[in-house]
Amino acid sequence: MVRTAGRRADAARNIATVLEAGARLLTDDPGASMSAIAAAAGVDRGTVYRHFENRDALVCAVHRAALDALDDVLDRARLEHAPVAVALHRLAEDLIRVIRRYPISPERMCGNPETGNRANAQQDRVARFLRRAADEGLIRSDLPDGLAMALLRRTVEVLAGQSELDPAAAADVAVHTLLHGISAS
Repeated sequence: MVRTAGRRADAARNIATVLEAGARLLTDDPGASMSAIAAAAGVDRGTVYRHFENRDALVCAVHRAALDALDDVLDRARLEHAPVAVALHRLAEDLIRVIRRYPISPERMCGNPETGNRANAQQDRVARFLRRAADEGLIRSDLPDGLAMALLRRTVEVLAGQSELDPAAAADVAVHTLLHGISAS
């Protein structure tokens, strides 16, 4: 991520706004221009170029910002130590917040080794957590490889798109669905 320490508050806000606008636009159009991102952020093109020398630098900064936010989510969820249901709720709630800020998919972040390695390490952390959840009996241990991860990811992505639900309420739905399915009983 572009360093904001020591910058004026307005410059730090501009960078954050540009990164979030970049994430939104790049999700819809991977070829979005610097001008389009600047316009979506409500800043002029010169402001964007003062912080990012070119489009590739901006795209990399967007990916780093999203990965930094995901690292924070994984740390706050205390996946290794918190009770599984508590950690799952924290994880879902904070993931929903991050996905709403940075809706770019992890697959699009694997364009360079740094971001690809970080995204893989994050997925490994979640996979270890899900194994712990299975070991503790909160989720089935006989699921095919990758199914629990795919269900978690897709459930959270769908709920992140439900803007009428605040993140806590959306996380309630995610946790209930993941732990109990969609049965009415």
